[in-house]
Amino acid sequence: MNWANRLTIGRLILTVLFVAALNSSWIYGRTAALLIFLLAGITDYLDGEIARRYGSVTNFGKLMDPLVDKIMMAAAFISLVPLGAIPAWAATTVVARDFLITGLRLMASARGQILPAERLGKHKTSWQIITVVFFLVLLSARELNYSSGENRWWFRAWNEGGPLLVWIAVAFTVYSGLRYAWRHRDVIAPDQ
Repeated sequence: MNWANRLTIGRLILTVLFVAALNSSWIYGRTAALLIFLLAGITDYLDGEIARRYGSVTNFGKLMDPLVDKIMMAAAFISLVPLGAIPAWAATTVVARDFLITGLRLMASARGQILPAERLGKHKTSWQIITVVFFLVLLSARELNYSSGENRWWFRAWNEGGPLLVWIAVAFTVYSGLRYAWRHRDVIAPDQ
């Protein structure tokens, strides 16, 4: 197993640790979750960079890298629901879109086609990451006593900035999913 694939597996393990930390009653658990999420993001960048630079792109990496990315984002959105950061409908939308696009790619694969990622999908992922990190930073600030629920800036960020980011992330999620499905509608159409 090459280093790029090891980093992908490592990101999957980090995702499990992230969920455990965020949903724990550990002292500084939310700060740990923020740091783990950021570290996982760095491994995502590095595994792709290593695979391309050293020509070590593998079938395992082609399958697992995007799958682990989707697992990580789904885990983050779902884990932020009980904390009141992300509404359940938004988390459901993010997870459903990723399942549907993965299903579309599997259907294409069964026909011998490969559906590449698109730039709009990368923008979608960027907005999702920004949203998750925004809430994790606020949770960490509160945990580290840099803020409390009574602080005006924290309250405003949580109740105004957060929902705005959620709406932007969900809008990109839905639009990119619909556009991707439309562009590859021939895969969805029943065989003639």
